[in-house]
Amino acid sequence: MVKHRMATLAFISWLGFLAAFGQAKHITMSFKNENLSSALKRLEKVSGYKIMFTYEDVEGYKVNGSVKDQEFGGVIQMLLSGKPLEYSHEGNLVNVTLRDPQRSYDNEKRQLHGTVISAEDNMPVIGATVRIMGSNEAVVTDADGKFTFNKWLHGARLVVSYIGMQPKNVRAMENMRIVLTPDSKQVEEVVVNGTFTRKANTFTGAVNTVKGSDLQKVGNNNVFQSLKNIDPSFMQIENLGAGSNPNALPDFQMRGASTISSVQGEYASSANQPLFILDGFETELTKILDLDMNQVESITSLKDATAKAIYGSKAANGVIIITTKKGAAGQKPKFNYEGNVSVSALTGRLETLTGDELRDYAKNILKHKQYKLDYMGSANTDWQAEIYRPAINTDHNFSMVGGTKNMPYRVSLGYTLQNGIIRTSSMQRVTAAVNLSPTFFDKHLTFNLNAKGMYIFNRYADGGVVGASLSMDPTYPVKDPSLTTFGGYYQRTKKGEYTNDNTELWGLTTNAQATANPVATLNQKNDRANSGAFVGNLEADYKIHGFEDLRLHANFGADYSYGKQLTSISPYSYSNHYWGWEGYTQQMKYNLQFNAYAQYYKDFSETQHFDAMVGYEWQHFYKDGDTDGWGTYPAGSYMIQPVVDPATGNVIPDPADPTKDMQEKVSLAGDMYNRYTNAWISESYLVSFFGRINWTGWNQVMLTATVRGDGSSRFAKDHRWGIFPSVALGWKIKETFLKDVNAVSDLKLRLGYGITGQQEIGQGDYPYLATYAISQAHAYYPVGDGNELRDSEGNIVRDADGNIMYVSNRPSAISPDLTWEKTTTYNVGIDYGFLNNRISGSLDYYYRSTRDLINYIDAGAGQNFSNRVVSNIGSLRNQGVEFSVNAVAIDNKSLKWDMGLNLAWNDNKITELTAGDSDDYYVATGGISSGTGNTIQAHKTGYAASSFYVYETAKSVDEQGRTVYQAVDRNKDGQIDAKDKYIYHDPAAKLTLGFQSKWQFYGFDLGITMRASFGNYVYNDVLASNLQWVEPYKVYQTQNGGYHGVLREAYDTYLYQGMHSDGIQALVWDETAGDYKVDGTFPDWYMLDYFVERASFLRIDNITLGYTFNKNPKINARIYATVQNPCVFSPYKGLDPEVFGGIDNNIYPRSMTALVGVSLHF
Repeated sequence: MVKHRMATLAFISWLGFLAAFGQAKHITMSFKNENLSSALKRLEKVSGYKIMFTYEDVEGYKVNGSVKDQEFGGVIQMLLSGKPLEYSHEGNLVNVTLRDPQRSYDNEKRQLHGTVISAEDNMPVIGATVRIMGSNEAVVTDADGKFTFNKWLHGARLVVSYIGMQPKNVRAMENMRIVLTPDSKQVEEVVVNGTFTRKANTFTGAVNTVKGSDLQKVGNNNVFQSLKNIDPSFMQIENLGAGSNPNALPDFQMRGASTISSVQGEYASSANQPLFILDGFETELTKILDLDMNQVESITSLKDATAKAIYGSKAANGVIIITTKKGAAGQKPKFNYEGNVSVSALTGRLETLTGDELRDYAKNILKHKQYKLDYMGSANTDWQAEIYRPAINTDHNFSMVGGTKNMPYRVSLGYTLQNGIIRTSSMQRVTAAVNLSPTFFDKHLTFNLNAKGMYIFNRYADGGVVGASLSMDPTYPVKDPSLTTFGGYYQRTKKGEYTNDNTELWGLTTNAQATANPVATLNQKNDRANSGAFVGNLEADYKIHGFEDLRLHANFGADYSYGKQLTSISPYSYSNHYWGWEGYTQQMKYNLQFNAYAQYYKDFSETQHFDAMVGYEWQHFYKDGDTDGWGTYPAGSYMIQPVVDPATGNVIPDPADPTKDMQEKVSLAGDMYNRYTNAWISESYLVSFFGRINWTGWNQVMLTATVRGDGSSRFAKDHRWGIFPSVALGWKIKETFLKDVNAVSDLKLRLGYGITGQQEIGQGDYPYLATYAISQAHAYYPVGDGNELRDSEGNIVRDADGNIMYVSNRPSAISPDLTWEKTTTYNVGIDYGFLNNRISGSLDYYYRSTRDLINYIDAGAGQNFSNRVVSNIGSLRNQGVEFSVNAVAIDNKSLKWDMGLNLAWNDNKITELTAGDSDDYYVATGGISSGTGNTIQAHKTGYAASSFYVYETAKSVDEQGRTVYQAVDRNKDGQIDAKDKYIYHDPAAKLTLGFQSKWQFYGFDLGITMRASFGNYVYNDVLASNLQWVEPYKVYQTQNGGYHGVLREAYDTYLYQGMHSDGIQALVWDETAGDYKVDGTFPDWYMLDYFVERASFLRIDNITLGYTFNKNPKINARIYATVQNPCVFSPYKGLDPEVFGGIDNNIYPRSMTALVGVSLHF
């Protein structure tokens, strides 16, 4: 009966409403997937009536359909149909409100049940929020992803949300199964600076956050290899082929180089390297590279001064924040296994002449010198094939995640074996991690314990074998069964043949100028290391009872590592250690860190928010170590020396010939020779105070201000403190002008300014103090008198006149006024989103200016100081643009296609060098192998850092039609000297590009990542240094006693391009003739711009194909296959266009890797 009355009441109300608007004009409108709020606003404009509603009540509803010549009442009835909304009217005012939830209807249901699962792994989503749209009714999913509503309205809609997932709006039905998809682009909350969590849409800094699962799916060796494809500002530069070489560290830059320093700090492998924060604690690069990638929850890049200024002096180069996975409260234990096996192989090689080709070439140019041809062998040895190999690798990780009501936990164990593609090189690693996050007092007090342990075993391959494989004579074999010396390996000696000398002095025939057999070097030198590391921290966070807006937070952590490297050289080795050599270097270091801060939050209204923080931080860096190395004389070794009368200390004459000294044979068996020892201890401290305020007004305007003061013991007393402020503004344009524009999902403007610092200044922890070291190689100061004496090593400590000889190294030159490098950054950025964020991204412009650059400069001659001194030498600026766009091109039940593109343009320029006042002043850098002590790069005012500083090359054709290369007298002073050098390009890319695309079709997924770099140049040191070996007078080397391997590129350059190392003409200016003329030859061919090559490239980094089995909701399995670095396209002639520092000198080659893996979650 009640139901009939309610239906009658609703019908009468509707008739009354139509009657009230009966005189209104007729309306024609259409609606296509339009927000209800927008449809109501449009109806308001065309009808002339005022429609009142709240956005929260109508949020999430879409309307479709059309009306033609309808009265207002019929139109609004159509818009509200099927929604828990009702309307009332008074005159021209229409009020849309929520229907009373207590009212009962014919379509009322009871007990709504459902389950929420993740599309990523088909596993239940625990803790997801499920809300009935337009009401305050909400529940949270349990440990099985299930939820229940005791009362619901038929036709109601549910909004389901979870951090890191795309929210979903669905119509309520019985026994629902709701699938949430990950959303790495719209991360609701991100760790923005390691000390607090902010909503991404209210943050004013330039940041980029990537989920660990997105990094992991492409199957790379570490997180950074994937991050470089996603973040346009993040550049990973392979140092000696890191990734192919399991024991090498790469270099990183964000937004270009902020310093020109070639010195290296204790916790960074490069002065331009960003700061690394692991679970709120500062750590070093090696810990991040050794971190099992399966442990990573997310990685956040802080790029502008606003985002990173809270780290002050440590953040000049950006900040990388890694957050590892944690457990979930109330969750049943879940187990995860990730495993893969891969094979790595050489992608390319530098071709050399075969033995036959070298013999033919030598016979043509040495026709009348048979004695030289006699030294050629008959073999065809491919030395590169002898040192490279396919490398089999494997990686395994097992983890358990769960939690009681107040104790989430996660434990994991991992094992990695990575073999290098050069024989004997390998790395084995075992990792373990524990995370506990207990809560007490109704979650007012929270602890977070992170502990990670790593044990690594490294086997190093001598890097010199790469160059040796190019220069070794291919006409001889690797080994000769007839040889009894050098372990049977072929080796050139001083006499010009490989030796078979079995005398006790056979080692003295070693020829230091000849190339060492690279296979023998690998097998006869055992270079290995064992190291262990621990990174752990304990955080405590307390919301004060009764005053929950105030939080107190403390964090204490330790980063500890110990390693010992041992080296053994065989007695048969081709070296100056005639009877072998043993040695070790060991080091222990730690970083202790404590920080504490108080943070106050206050919401003055729904649209006004304020929070403030003040804090303190203390760090202690310490290291100590020692090294020892020695050779041991074998049994039967002895030396001949004069016999000394112990009573008088005088030499006894020989009775047979008094004019001679009596000699005796002294056994050396078991004694050490060539011993080298050293030990060191060093430490430094950093103390900091910091504060920050944030304000958000009207949900539209945001203000952030930060200041940090750092005091470092690495500077002199008067220069230890640096102040680093920042301020930023944000404006949510979408909420101001475009709230009803459906096509625009997000539009935010960001403005930022700030100063950061640099204290990674190298030369130990005491660069403002002179240091001394005992040595026998430098200055001698005679004091006192006495007899000639020798120490236990046989070194004279008194001369023949009795003067005592004290031995001291020259003191280091110092700069007592050395102070902080300071980088000022301006940033303008826009975050955008369209079509419900199916298209999203950002656009940033930045300007970074660094003053008081820290670098080495030459010390003045005649001062008895070391050759170089660390000093503040000038200023540098970077400016650039970053653009990123992410799009969901297709998103339906069977097919999803995501893609992303990022671009970064950066311009680098040195603006001042204070150590020199002339236009020609520069700081030399970039050593090369050709010549002696030569450099090919320069830091020079007005140009990019590390620009190539070379001679100009001209090319002409002589009377015989041959190509002739010439060095140019650029300043026209009639001679070619250093004054004719000029700046010619630089190694830094002007534009970098990254592209990612991923397709999901039912259970299959296919992803591809690519990178491109434009405007970068590389000096081809391999070609320049090998060109000389093609010259007729150098094919056979008298001092080497044999032949040198010939690079095919050098051979072709010599024969077909006419570039001769001994035939470069000197093209000088003739003032009388008013023109250039040839005047002799130019000897320094390797300094020509000819060898600076364009090294732009397009590289396919990764292709991954996977399939997910998701039929069983309790178990999720994914199998996948990945190819890493399958190909690169570049005009560069060398082995690889990505070269550390821009100088290609026999780098460890990059490998291609094929990988198959499996992921299990149960």
